[in-house]
Amino acid sequence: MKHRRNPWGASALSLALSTSVLAAPTTSPDKPATTESTSSGTVTMRGQAIAYTAVAGTLVVHPNSYDDSTDIVRKRVGEPDPTKPEDKTLEPTASMFYTAYFKKGADPATRPITFVYNGGPGSASVWLHMGSFGPRRIETLDDSHTPAAPYRFINNDDTLLDASDVVFIDAPGTGFGRIAGKDAEKAFWGVDADGHAFANFITQFLGKFGRYNSPKYLFGESYGTMRSAVVVNDLQNDDSIDFNGVILLSQILSYGNSVDGANDDPGNDRPYVLALPTYAATAAYHHMLPTQPADLQAFLREVEHFASTDYLLALQQGADLSAADRQHVVQKLHDYTGLPVDYIDRADLRITGGEFEHELQARTGIATGRLDTRFSGPQIDPMSKEVGYDPQSSAISSAYVSAFNDYVRKTLHYGDDAIYRPFGRLKADSWQAPHTLPDDGNQSQVPNVMPDLALAMKTNPLLHVMLNAGYFDLATPYYEGIYEMKHLPIPAALQKNIEFKQYQSGHMVYVSEASLKQLHDNVAAFIRETDHQG
Repeated sequence: MKHRRNPWGASALSLALSTSVLAAPTTSPDKPATTESTSSGTVTMRGQAIAYTAVAGTLVVHPNSYDDSTDIVRKRVGEPDPTKPEDKTLEPTASMFYTAYFKKGADPATRPITFVYNGGPGSASVWLHMGSFGPRRIETLDDSHTPAAPYRFINNDDTLLDASDVVFIDAPGTGFGRIAGKDAEKAFWGVDADGHAFANFITQFLGKFGRYNSPKYLFGESYGTMRSAVVVNDLQNDDSIDFNGVILLSQILSYGNSVDGANDDPGNDRPYVLALPTYAATAAYHHMLPTQPADLQAFLREVEHFASTDYLLALQQGADLSAADRQHVVQKLHDYTGLPVDYIDRADLRITGGEFEHELQARTGIATGRLDTRFSGPQIDPMSKEVGYDPQSSAISSAYVSAFNDYVRKTLHYGDDAIYRPFGRLKADSWQAPHTLPDDGNQSQVPNVMPDLALAMKTNPLLHVMLNAGYFDLATPYYEGIYEMKHLPIPAALQKNIEFKQYQSGHMVYVSEASLKQLHDNVAAFIRETDHQG
């Protein structure tokens, strides 16, 4: 997820990469096209050497309106239909860039495969690729600005290749992928259009690499969790491809739960309730509380209880809240957030994410991070209402993007004379937010894909879901994800298919090395428990 104001110990290098290039185009074309480059490597994971094949390339996908039974299919990309001289437009197409890692010697029939992507919307998957489960990862500082190049790129002791093959996918118009044709933005940039593109990509990939019979998983981060709900429902109920599991990192399934700009939706008090535990965790981390808690988890359980009882009730009463009850809530919010009593009172007990980030450390001229509230940076404008940038994004983005641009060319042998785009060129009105609900065909103007995930779980009652979240994530607060999961419209018996894991990290949980190890172990265990091979 991009920032709201800008459309979301060193281990020795033991990676032997390689060596032979089996097929290597030196470029990714500006027009959508299918390309491929294959190489080999070995990663040392917890003392175990894992040899793998890496494939970097693009697949071409089409919008949902595409009909391959018509003469459109006879067109070559970039050329008009010769049988229709009057046709001067090109049907919209998109190439989606991916990097796939396959463990050598593994049987594709039983080897799990996990499709991994970031969110945005409109983000490439460089962040997960370079930070989480690939064979190499970038080393950054845990909660402060990483110095400029040269960056340290190391063997990934927490690669997921011990448990699953991994495919990192970039959204249309990002990475080395391109979109083209009339109204291409409308065809690929939107909740439903994006979901279709990813489902189209995955079905092609399964056929191209012979993986239809493999245990299959989706792993999405941030907006990628919203995408996962749409994609798994589309694949299962439109394409008859059941999945073993959906792994969600830093979840948001309903934008109505977002504390970003929550004051633009008066009467909806839910975001303030769901963000409060993250405010409390952040204030504790920065030692801004009147009384510092000895046990963070126990403290957060206390805050969660207050948020869902006294605080929720007070907000629901609105103008009927008594002066005594209001003062009680103001004091508790001060105790749990460290914000000044008069500020909380003037804010009418309702503080948005941006306001909290600006105000928590404002007395010292410091801004608090959003994606990871452990990060801080100088206030750009101390007199503004909100912070104008995200300290974590500024602290690590250069390291991730620089490392990948070096790696993809020198190791994967792809894209020498092409530009890698970490973000799509989305304009303010490019993204089509309305979402067609899967059960009745009605549209939700504020995206809510809880019905999609619920339908996927009901039509495949063996589908398992795993929610991972960081305590210090204010883009998608961890308690928001818990709330959404416990309010899915599914039978109570299916709740046992959902598991929850929290980490002492932020939105990008894997930025913390200790949290990355926990994330790997939890995800690997989830895959092994659900791949139906036990």
